Amino acid sequence: MFAQRTSASLKPASSLLVIAALGIGGVMPQTAPAQSIGYDTVGSSGSSGEDQPVYAPDDKASKRAGKSGRGGKGGKQVYIAPYLELDQIVDAQLSPGNDVLTYTQAAVGVDLGISGRNNAASASVRYERHFGWGKNARDGDVISGIARGYATVIPGFTIEAGALATQANVENGGAAVRSGLVDDESTTNIYSIYGGPSLTTRAGDVNLSANYRAGFTKVENDNAFRASPTGAAADVFDKSTVQVADAEAGVAPGTVLPVGLAVAGSFYQEDVSNLDQRVRDMQGRGMVTVPVSRTVQVTGAIGYEDVEVSSRDARRDEDGDPIIGSDGRYVTDKSSPRVLAYDVSGLTWEVGVMWRPSARTALSAYVGKRYGSTSYGGTFSYAPNDRSALSVAVYDNIAGFGGQVNRVLDKLPDDFEVVRDPLTGNITSCVNTLDGNGCFGGALGSVRSSTFRARGIAANYTMRIGQLNAGIGAGYDRRKFIAASGTVLAAANGVLDENYWLAAYLSGALGDSAGWSTNAYANWLTTSDPLAGDVTGYGATASYYRMLTRRLRATAAVGIDGISRKDAAIDDIWTASALLGLRYGF
Repeated sequence: MFAQRTSASLKPASSLLVIAALGIGGVMPQTAPAQSIGYDTVGSSGSSGEDQPVYAPDDKASKRAGKSGRGGKGGKQVYIAPYLELDQIVDAQLSPGNDVLTYTQAAVGVDLGISGRNNAASASVRYERHFGWGKNARDGDVISGIARGYATVIPGFTIEAGALATQANVENGGAAVRSGLVDDESTTNIYSIYGGPSLTTRAGDVNLSANYRAGFTKVENDNAFRASPTGAAADVFDKSTVQVADAEAGVAPGTVLPVGLAVAGSFYQEDVSNLDQRVRDMQGRGMVTVPVSRTVQVTGAIGYEDVEVSSRDARRDEDGDPIIGSDGRYVTDKSSPRVLAYDVSGLTWEVGVMWRPSARTALSAYVGKRYGSTSYGGTFSYAPNDRSALSVAVYDNIAGFGGQVNRVLDKLPDDFEVVRDPLTGNITSCVNTLDGNGCFGGALGSVRSSTFRARGIAANYTMRIGQLNAGIGAGYDRRKFIAASGTVLAAANGVLDENYWLAAYLSGALGDSAGWSTNAYANWLTTSDPLAGDVTGYGATASYYRMLTRRLRATAAVGIDGISRKDAAIDDIWTASALLGLRYGF
């Protein structure tokens, strides 16, 4: 049967936060992630292009410095498409029951894109209100969207921002899978926003750069899955704030010496509201870049790191049991001492290689010692033409859920088109882009409150042929959770969650006044938590639209979604949905 679930309706404060974030987030820049190794930009000379040697800069801020944007030759393009929508939706439960729920859905939204020499942004924001027919179909409202962008204030100084509002189904153990239903009681709202300045300049032969980012993430899940009516929610993340800063100074190879030299430092702190958890990661390093050829360089780095994860315990009642708040989460004992869950400090080292045979192909990879053990990562990008692109990233970091979502937002490009579920209007796990990795599904696979070390890989391939758009994203995310012994979170220490995810879309036009789209997704989530179970979520949709007038569009869509669990005592859930609707574009 269905697990106990919570409403997907918005709270006023969160609604205002997300509307503001998505409204302003699209006018600002993307720079290299502050927690990156940095060897691929050591001693960069500040120029770029296909004929430049491999040690030319690869960071996104440098690319923007010489980018004319979608307007071409410094021209500016602005695309703004607001709309109103009215839909009739039917959700038919196939298993384990046979309920049929009907909804009327009204929505307002806007898609926008801005591109110029000094700024670029993409955003899609949608607010919808659904009205249930019958006592089992409830009313509710949802806001969803994504925004990324930058603005250049003065040459070398840019401001970046991004925001995300989406939904997921939270299962026992904190596993999160996509929902294809209009009103699913287990739906959880996820909001995230970040922003900050970036500076790149020169002092003689020395290249200088600095970045600062601040972020906030909130998960609204007041009555998540509970093993018992009086038990705590399934370790569900509440909210966190993130601060990231880094700075680097270096000279390019051949400027002072045949090799490039640089020094850099970075700071990361995430404060999680659940039991006052804190992640603090500080490091400094010196780097040497050795050009091997015009297309290959090798980099070595040695430095020092200090990484700590700490928290407080929950308040206890007179029997020594942890107190649970009205939201189902443990109440933090602010008077209890902070307890270390993870404390690693000492020397670090990294060896990396970068290969850039042309402006369309780039590979960077590293191996080293971080967090007290072997660490490895890198990126690969290949764009054989202007109509297709492949992007792959391997990562290794320590964070909480909010910090991981902020990292994914930071890596998204600023030129994309949002792919939405035609039935719910929610954004899918990938955006349509030819400019880098456009998928963020791996960051949303688990919403446990505990901090973790994440290792994984994400890949995205996009192709455009005429009016046909296609894309597929896939990845693997492995999280080993970190919690202090002697606290209520101690049981989460060492728990391993693994998420294999897949998302694909395909769309095209049928003449000048009609078109179609399909998308599919799958999540395979496994856990070593003995109190939770493995979960698999999958679904697919197909839609057809036709323009009735120049501004009025009719849409028909169908879809199917399923959730299965390893526990044979819990029935699989399968639901089929259908939609008929009208959209008026301004």
